[in-house]
Amino acid sequence: MLRLLFWLTCALVLLASSVASAAIVEHSFHVKNLTVRRLCTEQVVTAVNGSLPGPTLRVQEGDTLKVHIFNKSPYNITIHWHGVFQLLSAWADGPNMVTQCPIPPGGKYTYQFKLLKQEGTLWWHAHVSWLRATVHGALIIRPRSGHPYPFPKPDKEVPILFGEWWNANVVDVENQALASGSAPNTSDAFTINGLPGDLYPCSQNNQEVGSYYMAANAYASAAGALFDNTTTRGVVVYEGAPSSATPIMPLMPAFNDTPTANKFFTNITGLAGGPHWVPVPRQIDEHMFVTVGLGISICPTEES
Repeated sequence: MLRLLFWLTCALVLLASSVASAAIVEHSFHVKNLTVRRLCTEQVVTAVNGSLPGPTLRVQEGDTLKVHIFNKSPYNITIHWHGVFQLLSAWADGPNMVTQCPIPPGGKYTYQFKLLKQEGTLWWHAHVSWLRATVHGALIIRPRSGHPYPFPKPDKEVPILFGEWWNANVVDVENQALASGSAPNTSDAFTINGLPGDLYPCSQNNQEVGSYYMAANAYASAAGALFDNTTTRGVVVYEGAPSSATPIMPLMPAFNDTPTANKFFTNITGLAGGPHWVPVPRQIDEHMFVTVGLGISICPTEES
């Protein structure tokens, strides 16, 4: 009996410790239209809390995230928490007309879910139409208190979000593509944290000139396919760098450089053997046949 009481006490202590290390992190998203100036043009976009990108959410593994959505935009809206496991909370995942009905203009909704068994930087975005182009932000899940980083702890962290910019309403861009059955209009610029960078017209450095440029462009290997063949860049300033220093532009790979692109995205991996590492299943127990519709495209005779 005494042994049973001892183990019960230990279990209660561990449970209390786990609960004490977790917190409820609460935010409010006010979704509404915003007028911004990009590429010499003023454009009305939908954004969260008046900023593009939206707010960065910071939590610890084990925390409960609670986000209140107030839709003051003219569009239906949902928010998807991209990459979150949603263990026992699939209803909070956010895909429009899949796990929930959209939040109508003037409506409100609260998402609440736990961040369990994962760490790292994810992102959240709208999941209705193409509103994700401007309604998005970073979601950073730090290790639980007392757990070390799976790499040397950095001195500073800066979330970087790559995006695209259209000199048009992104909802109209999508609707035009759906109506015609063709590809959507190519974007007018790429962005880093919502800004196109100084290679585009009417742009300027949003910070003092430093040491290096950070640049990004598209990878496109399909012959003849249209794509945005421009480059966005921002300035990375190291502490102590002279303000008059000229930034060094990196040598960019060709747009169809497959080996470089493959090396880049295959290196974005999880830490094997880490606290939340899940081995890739090797046994396939389900086969799927997936078809892709071509809209109103006319197929050649005897072809489908």
